Amino acid sequence: MPVQLGYWKIRGLAQPIRLLLEYTGTDYENKMYETGPAPDYDRSDWLNVRSSFGLDFPNLPYYIDGDIKITQSNAILRYIARKNNLCGETEEEQVRVDIMENQAMDFRNANVRFVYNPKLKELKPGYLKEARDKVEQFSRFLGSKQWFAGDKITFVDFPMYELLEQHRVLEPSLFDGLQNIKDFLARFEALPKIAEYMKSDRFMSRPINNKMALFGAN
Repeated sequence: MPVQLGYWKIRGLAQPIRLLLEYTGTDYENKMYETGPAPDYDRSDWLNVRSSFGLDFPNLPYYIDGDIKITQSNAILRYIARKNNLCGETEEEQVRVDIMENQAMDFRNANVRFVYNPKLKELKPGYLKEARDKVEQFSRFLGSKQWFAGDKITFVDFPMYELLEQHRVLEPSLFDGLQNIKDFLARFEALPKIAEYMKSDRFMSRPINNKMALFGAN
C-alpha cells in the first residue's frame, strides 16, 4: 500500500518531501488540497477533513505510512531519511545535517515572510541583499563538497535544492560568482531518479506558493 502525503496544491513545504520520495523510490499517493479564490481563499477543502486522519497535530503537510502518522515537514523528511540511510553516517556528517536542517528552515521562513507580504515590491531590494548574504554563507559551508553534509547525499540536500531553486526563479543573478551553488543545483537535477521525475507529469513546477502570495502563486 502506498504511503500518503497530504499538502496544498503547490510546491511549498511538500516539494522537498516529494523529491525525497521519488529519489528513494517510495510508492506514494500525492494528496493535494486547494484554497479557494480571492479574496477569501477558503480553506475548507482541507479544514473539512483535517480531523479525519487521526493526526496528533492536524496540519499540512501530513504523512501516513500504515500506523505511522506524522506532521511537520522536517519530521517527515527525517522519517523517510532514516528508512533510507540518508541522515549522515559519520559524526561530522550528522552534525552538518543538523545544522543545515535548521538553516534551511530559517531561510525558508524568511522567504515565506517576504513572498506573502503585501509590500513585496518595496521590500524586494532589501530581501535580495539578505538572501545573497545567506547564499554566500551556504556557498562557504558547501565548499568543495558534493553535498551539504559531505560526499554523500543526505535529506538536507532536498530542502536546500528546493529553496535555492525558488530563489533562482526569483532572481537568477543571485548566484553570480557562486559556482559551487550552481554546480550543486545541476548535480541534484542530474540524479537519475530526479531527472526522470522532473520530466514526468507527476512533477509540479508551478505554483511555488499559495494563491495569496505575491510571488510564485501561478
